[in-house]
This record gives sequence, structure tokens and C-alpha cells, in this order.
Amino acid sequence: MLVYGDVELIESAAAVRASISRMMMACIEMQPSRQRHETLVRAFILTGELVQGLADQEFGKIGADDLSELQDAGAKLLRMQAREIMQSWRNGFAGSLSFPEDWTAKLASLTSADPVRMKRAEGYAFYALYPESYIEAASISNLTPNTVVIGIRSIGTGLAALVSAALGAGPAYSLRPTGHPFERHVRVTPALSRRMLADPETDFAIVDEGPGLSGSSFGCVGDWLQANGVAHDRLHFFPSHTGEPGPHASETHRTRWRDRPRHVVSFDDLILRARNPRHRLHTWAADVVGVTQSSWRDLSGGAWRGVRYRDPSHWPPSYMQMEKRKFLMEGERGAWQVKFAGLCGSDVEKARRGSLLSEAGFIPKIVGTCYGFTIDEWLDGTPLGHSGASRRDIVDHLGRYLGFRARHLPARNGGASIQKLSEMAIFNIAEAAGSDTAEILRRMIGTPERLSGRLRRVDTDNRLHPWEWLTTTSGRIMKTDALDHNAAHDLIGCQDIAWDVVGACVEFELSSKERDRLANIVGGEGGCDLRDDVLKLFEACYLGFQIGLWSQARVSVDGAETERIESTIKRYLDRLPQLIRP
Repeated sequence: MLVYGDVELIESAAAVRASISRMMMACIEMQPSRQRHETLVRAFILTGELVQGLADQEFGKIGADDLSELQDAGAKLLRMQAREIMQSWRNGFAGSLSFPEDWTAKLASLTSADPVRMKRAEGYAFYALYPESYIEAASISNLTPNTVVIGIRSIGTGLAALVSAALGAGPAYSLRPTGHPFERHVRVTPALSRRMLADPETDFAIVDEGPGLSGSSFGCVGDWLQANGVAHDRLHFFPSHTGEPGPHASETHRTRWRDRPRHVVSFDDLILRARNPRHRLHTWAADVVGVTQSSWRDLSGGAWRGVRYRDPSHWPPSYMQMEKRKFLMEGERGAWQVKFAGLCGSDVEKARRGSLLSEAGFIPKIVGTCYGFTIDEWLDGTPLGHSGASRRDIVDHLGRYLGFRARHLPARNGGASIQKLSEMAIFNIAEAAGSDTAEILRRMIGTPERLSGRLRRVDTDNRLHPWEWLTTTSGRIMKTDALDHNAAHDLIGCQDIAWDVVGACVEFELSSKERDRLANIVGGEGGCDLRDDVLKLFEACYLGFQIGLWSQARVSVDGAETERIESTIKRYLDRLPQLIRP
């Protein structure tokens, strides 16, 4: 199934360096605080993305990883930033910073005449991966400063620097696995091999997030090291979780993974159960909302349904692995949802947009942010599908909401082209419904680029399911999760508002008359072109994406959750015939 997509940015190296420099200088001028620490981490993450992009650029020119003065400078700068993060963290965000005088020279050396293709680090953006967890994992690993640290690009570029800093080791190397996602391999020049393998009797730390469906990125670096004389018992892994590689892992990689040490400190141990209260998410959120005593409940992985629904038989499906970490905090002055929104400043940017939607009355009030999390008011209410709200009120509210987004929220990032969306839909429906159905769909879609000139990307919601809405005790309809589904780890991104219109039509099972009413309201509010041919094409793409998404979700669940997901997939498949019939 085609579901996921990398978030890539093509940037000028000079512009990125300028942003990093501004953040570093701001850190120097700021008083010791969690806010200073957050700024330092943002600078570190952006530096890692730049170094990764430049390293991949060099890799692309010769087809292998090689010795590089530019990458050496980047590794040293990242290690320096990692040391400052480590000291700030261990001091409870107190103490002074001690940037070496040559940090500006190292930063200035990260240059390229060509635009740089930088990949957004998925763990930092979507999966609550905090850099401090790698510092803590390295600190308890018992590895020595002689360890050779190897980061796997992309995100491993920076993660490896954190491990190096905590071990007191030399600057980390980074390697780019290539090939089929389940059968990766590395290409390393003899010169770089000689440097990395100068002492094959030392320990080697392999650093990345994951493992994912196959663990082949971790695996191929281990293969390369062992093929070049490094003993099996010299390999150490630094992943982002304690789990096994997924179902597509080779038996060789699976066996090695089980045999060798994996050094992990989880998010829960790092931030939820931290010994130092200054490191706890609960403390940060309580400071923002101004409460001294509060309770804390984890709503992640579908647990929020236990709060919103009294009867488990009414629970909607949950793609648990893709849900953001979120918590319910209740205190003497109210209740709040604390939800992961992303490092790199994503939390602040999302809160800013959320304030606009909140002021317009569409979502709960945004209270603030704290190190990657947004905090908004928790509203008591009934899920919209069980509230008894009239169909007309629902359609009218959906129209006003989508029209507001179309008019007031311009696209802040890219998204898949209409051609890519069509290819995804045909592929996913072939997998789920067979090649004959997919061929009918392909003929119906025709040449999707014919519509490109009529489309205008906006900040779409991308999640219009009924369980995303509440009717409050005062009778207001509110969207509970509206800030970041178009910046998720999938290939959709920001689209024309038609994507949300068909999403609402499918999820609320609107009649033709209701669809026309919705389109008229959105068109009038947002000034949009929502003719039938656009809506029909987007509905085909929407169904293809949802079928693929939920087909992926059912892989790792069982019991009642499987039944919920299967029912959801069937609902989308049942809608296909009426869409593609002549």
C-alpha cells in the first residue's frame, strides 16, 4: 500500500546557516531556562538536517560515502551542540553555555553552490523522539570514548552526535543506506573505510531511529562492519524503541538484533518518569497553565476513546502507532489536553494557527506550548455522531469550517501532486479490490493533470471523521484535532479544499443534496472551484488513501481493534462501486 511520504525541503545552504546562526546567538543572549534549551535543540536539529543534506549531495556525486572536510566540520559542530544540550539537560536547564570560538567557522564551512535537499527528521516531527534520550542511553551503555559512532542518515546524523558527546568519543560518521527499503546496503570508499576501521577491535555504535518494517538500515551497517573484519560482539545498537524489527526483516538481521545490546531510554522514562522534576512534561505543562496540583492521564494509542465514549462497542478505530502522544491534565481550574506537536518549532507554529481557528470558534482554546507539545482546553461533550445534532446543522457547520480554512489558512507546506494522488489511489485499490476495479478507476480518472490549473493548495484539515468532532454541553460543534494532519508522516500534505469536502462527504455519508449544499457553502465562504469533476477525482483519491492507511493499520492489531478496522475498510470499499459506475 502507498501511504507514507518523506517531508523534504529544498533550501539554500546560506539561508539555513543564517537561521542556525540566529538561534545560536539567541541562546548566547538568553537567560538559563527551558526556553533556551528548546532553542538550542532547534538549532541542533536544523544543523543535523543541513549536514545530512550536504552529505547526501556529496554521496550523489560519487555514488558512495567518502572522506569529506565538509562532513567532518559538520560532525564536529553537531557534537559541540550536543555537548551543550547535554550540559543544559543535566543542569536542569541552568548554567551557562560554552560555545567554542570556532563554532561560527565550522558553521560557515557548511556551504554549497547548489540548493540542498533536506529531509525532515520523522522522529522529531511525529513520534516524540527527544534528543536527550540518546544522551541518556549512551551514558548508561558502559561504552568507552574509543567507540566508533556511526549514524544512519537521515536523522542518525544528529543522533550519532548525541551518542558521541555523551561517550566523550570522536566526531561521529554517517552513512547513507540505499536500495530497496527491505534490502538496504551501504557504499563506502576505501579511504573512508580505512579511517572508520582503523581499529576493528574497538566497539562500534550504530545509531538511528527505528527499526521499522525490516530494520534493514541498521542491518546493512552491521553487515558491512562484519564483512570488513569487525567481530559480532563489537556491535552496539542505539534505536528509538525496544521492539523487534518488523515482519520484513531477514533472519540474519533479526538474529543479530536479538543477540547484541540495544541501548534505549524511552520517552516515558525520559520525560514522564524523570527523577528530576524539571525534566517532566507534567511540570512543564502545569507551569504553562498555572496550576500547582493536577492529575495526569495518558490518552495515547487510542486510550482517548475510554474518556470520550462510555460504551466500548461505540469506539471508532485507531491507528495506534500513528497517533501522537497526548495526555489529559486535570487541575483545580479546569482540564487540558497536552499533545505532541513536534520539535523544530512546530509546536509554536501550530499553536499560532490554532489560535486563529479558536478565535473563530471552531476548536478549543490554545493555552500555550512546552517543548514540543501544545496545550489546549479540554472540552466535555459528546462525540458528534452520538450527539443528536441535525444533519443540516452538521453540514452547515462543516461548510463554515472548511470555508474558513480555505479563505484564511494558506498552505504552509507542499503536498502530493494530483498525479501522485491518482497513482496512489489506483495502486491501493488494485491491492485491496483487484486489478479489474483499479482499471475501471484508472479510466475514470483519465489524465488528472487536466485539473491542475484549477486547484489551489490551502491548509487543509485532512481528518474529517465524525469521531474528530464534539458537541459540547452548551450545544456547540467543535473540532478536537485540527492542527497537523496535513503535516503528518503520509504523502497527502496540503491540498485543494476539495480534499476536505470529499472527506466530509465520505465520512459523514452525505447525500447528493447534502454534498451540493456543503460545496456551495464552502465555495461561497472560501471562493473555491468545487465543480463535480474535481470532487469526483478527489473522492477516488481519498478512498484510495483511506483504504491504504487502514490496511496498514490492521497489520499489528487483533481482537476488537481488528474488527473496527476491517469495518472501516469495508465502508470505503463499499463506496467505490457508486463512484466508478458509468
